[in-house]
Amino acid sequence: MPIEPLSQKDIADRLSELPGWSLDGDRIARSYRLGSHFAAAALVVHIAQVQDELDHHSDLTLGYDSVSLAVNTHSAGGTVTEKDFELAGRVEELAPGHGAS
Repeated sequence: MPIEPLSQKDIADRLSELPGWSLDGDRIARSYRLGSHFAAAALVVHIAQVQDELDHHSDLTLGYDSVSLAVNTHSAGGTVTEKDFELAGRVEELAPGHGAS
């Protein structure tokens, strides 16, 4: 069964449940601040593990003490789908354990 894009209303409703996440063009995105470069790198590795588990990958950027993600679903024409929110939710669950804010 093909993955269906979410409506703008569904995206807005889902984003209201994920503080810090926003719609950035055709992707949902969030940036995190961490206490050190090592903590940021560890978060990137943990996110990469989750992405492999879900077989769904974001654009993931490591800064000195920051991590940024932006994601949409390429197989759905580069639109936002439920898969993107599944990944965002998983990242939200693990980020506090790395000291992310």
